Order: sequence, then structure tokens, then C-alpha cells
Amino acid sequence: MPMLQNRIAIVTGASSGLGRAIALRYAAEGARIVIADTIETPIEGGETTLDRILAGGGEARFVRTDIGDWNAVDHLVNETVSHFGRLDVMVNNAAIYTSTNLLETTPEQWARVIGVNLTGFFYCCKRAAQQFLIQEPVGEARGRIINISSQHGMVACPGDFPYGVSKGGIVQMTRQIAVDHADDLIICNAVAPGKIVTGKPGVANDPDALDYSRRRTPWPRLGAPDDVAGAALFLASDMSSYMTGINLMVDGGWMAA
Repeated sequence: MPMLQNRIAIVTGASSGLGRAIALRYAAEGARIVIADTIETPIEGGETTLDRILAGGGEARFVRTDIGDWNAVDHLVNETVSHFGRLDVMVNNAAIYTSTNLLETTPEQWARVIGVNLTGFFYCCKRAAQQFLIQEPVGEARGRIINISSQHGMVACPGDFPYGVSKGGIVQMTRQIAVDHADDLIICNAVAPGKIVTGKPGVANDPDALDYSRRRTPWPRLGAPDDVAGAALFLASDMSSYMTGINLMVDGGWMAA
């Protein structure tokens, strides 16, 4: 049987990159997917995540969502439950960055990054937990929250002050939710990617940065979106039912070196 048969999952930032890979992997394992993003067109180009899932025989829908807006997140969860009947997995992936250090970061940049990467995750976690509490458990859990953090939630993110701080906050948010809501049968974990090569343009694919990451990563290749999707699948499945509050590194050994 597929690992997520008949589970209902929201994946934020699922039009592109890691979120797209997670949504496609979940759909392939039987989940019904709500793709939450500000745009539907993939940054990498090609067909949309929704079209890919539908073409593969899966069930999905797209809900345009800015996670930095509580009303938008509330609408997202309401739409999900109205259409599919419940919510089993909330994957918080959508994030932004500025590539600025402390002195370069403007108050507006700080507010925007924290507003999406930290406050937006808070909104999604809170609204998901509210829904979990009013539905019956499936197996041992009423629902699962999976936060996409980063290795830069554990070590500094050189040259990107607001992003690094926000990812550190997500790691602690994950622990807090796991401990505070274990008795409610809410599981909360994080996945911390290392250097993952996506189709995202700009600083993420700068040749010097990629060269540094290759030299810094012990495993003889850099990560791919499917590596993160595999970890997110494991945490969404019943195989990880006794795991909560962890920050699962998917980094090719970066943090061990």
C-alpha cells in the first residue's frame, strides 16, 4: 500500500523547488495534495505541479496563498477541509531571503523575511493545529506538521542575516510545538536541508557558491530536491510515529564535518 494512502496534505511553496518535489512525492504515495503558493508557474519552468499530479492520476488543487497573511492561511485550511474533509499533514516550506548581512539589511527587508519565514510558519502551524484538534486521529496522530528548516538554522548563514535568524527560529518553533502538543497527538518535526541544487536562479546557483558547497560537503555530490522529499515523506508516514521535535538533517554530512 502507498505510504500516504488517502492522507490529505498541504504543501506551501509547492509550485517550485523543494515544495514541488515534496508535493509530487506525496502524491505518488497516495496523498491528496493542496498546493499553496503565491504563483502557480514553476520557477524552473515546465508544467505546473497541479498538472503533473493530475497527469499521474493523483488528486490535487491549487490555492493561492501568502502565508504571511493570517486570513490567507485560514482560507487555505478552510478550503482544504471543505474539499477533502480533513487535514493530515501540513508541510511548511515557503520561504524568502535577501542575501544581506546585518548592516545591509533594511528594516523593510527584515520585516518581510521574518513575516514570511517565521510569522508565516507560526500562522500555518497554528491553523493546522486548530484543525487537528477537532478531528479524529488516524493511527496514533491527529495530524503532522513538517517544517522545512535549514542547516543554517543550526550554523550561521554567511551573508544572509534575516534568513539565518528565521531558520533558527523555525528549529525552536518545531521543538516548542512538539513538546506543548504531544498530549494532543500532534506530531511536529523539521527537515533541515544542506546545499540542494534546484532550478532557482540567482545567488543559490552562483558558481563560486556551488564550488564551496561541493568542497564543504563530505558526500561526493550535492543534494537534489528528491533527497528532501524522501525525508519529508518519512516524517509524514506512520514509520516515524514515535519521532517528534526533531530537526532531521539532509545535508550530505555537512554538519558532521
